Amino acid sequence: MSPRAAWRLEALGFGQVYDYAGGREDWAAAGLATEGSEPGKPRAGSLARRDVVTCRPDESLGEVRARVAESGIPAAVVTNDEGIVLGLLREAQLEGADGARVGAVMRPGPSTFRPNVPAGQMARYMTDHDLPSAPITSSDGRLIGLLLHTDAVAAGT
Repeated sequence: MSPRAAWRLEALGFGQVYDYAGGREDWAAAGLATEGSEPGKPRAGSLARRDVVTCRPDESLGEVRARVAESGIPAAVVTNDEGIVLGLLREAQLEGADGARVGAVMRPGPSTFRPNVPAGQMARYMTDHDLPSAPITSSDGRLIGLLLHTDAVAAGT
């Protein structure tokens, strides 16, 4: 909506009015339906594991490691209370001392990807950069899931 329309709605008494300026890419990155020559191809968002272990920076590594072992996914995503990705725990970080705090051993600020990225593109990127997994997030940084390299390769071929 235009800024003028937003101001007009506020003047009429609407309390929460937002000026959304996102475009086609933001729409697709939100995982919403698209049209075109490749709408049926698998994308990162549809392949991402939603059952990935999440944790907070102040948790103990031993507790998180136990949850990761139960999950079968060899990683955990560190988020804040709003689900914003802060860090990542992979095998190397999970080998730390039980009493260590997650925030002290996590990989801070991991590269994240949007759900609209094609599986083949993700598979190539993850192979080229030797990534066993990659967090998939919304445009505002909220965790959608964790894409495993094996899943991206299987779907991208």
